[in-house]
Amino acid sequence: MKREIHLFFTALMFYTRIPCPKNIDHNPDYLNKATRYFPLIGWIVGTISFVAYYLASLFLETETAVIWGIIAGILTTGAFHEDGFADVCDGFGGGWTKEKILLIMKDSAIGAYGAIGILLLLVLKFKVISEMIAESSMLTPNATLTIFLLFVTAQSVSRFVAITIIFTYSYSRDDETSKSKPIAKTYAWQEVVGSLFFGLLPLVILSFFQWQIVLVLIPIFLTRFFLARYFYKWIDGYTGDCLGAAQQVCEVIFYISILALWKFI
Repeated sequence: MKREIHLFFTALMFYTRIPCPKNIDHNPDYLNKATRYFPLIGWIVGTISFVAYYLASLFLETETAVIWGIIAGILTTGAFHEDGFADVCDGFGGGWTKEKILLIMKDSAIGAYGAIGILLLLVLKFKVISEMIAESSMLTPNATLTIFLLFVTAQSVSRFVAITIIFTYSYSRDDETSKSKPIAKTYAWQEVVGSLFFGLLPLVILSFFQWQIVLVLIPIFLTRFFLARYFYKWIDGYTGDCLGAAQQVCEVIFYISILALWKFI
């Protein structure tokens, strides 16, 4: 149990800005094993985002409250995944060879592709979350609980889907370097089972209210498939930035899929 707690705090330290015990570091062995708790971190991020949204919604308009929820999530993770998305936009937008793409993504400066990409991503996320909350208020008897579960599920499922890229592809950088932090590159069956459990449990709970919601996994995994294949085509695998981009894109696809289900099914 003590070891699992250490692994959890390793994941918490790596993927968020939440303070952790001083004995937690970026030990590569612990980092690889902490992969199993990556979706669990989504529970925490989703909960913090929902609390910020809910408190703001008590005295502000829904759309303004949604912005506060998004801000809270970004502050919790330190824009960890958003930064990865921006780097992927810059790298794959401006590079035409594996070496050039990796070099651009390693650069800490943000370019036009990254700036435009993150702007559009945040605008889209704001819009679809606002619509999802409005639809939930009309369609579900306990809207607050449903919205909370949607916030948590979006974060856990998107992280699970992103981390599965590690299970099927290889790390791309030959020099094993990263611009800031190390990244998990290996796994065992415990990481697969753990990420699967923590990633999908909120979705299972949410499906008790409406079983069709499990269908969101279809577009999400299709998105994951095409992103992973695209990364492999250009850089022969993945990087930490690629995983961050996959998480962000799959999170937005989750919101869009929920809206589509409620509107057409």
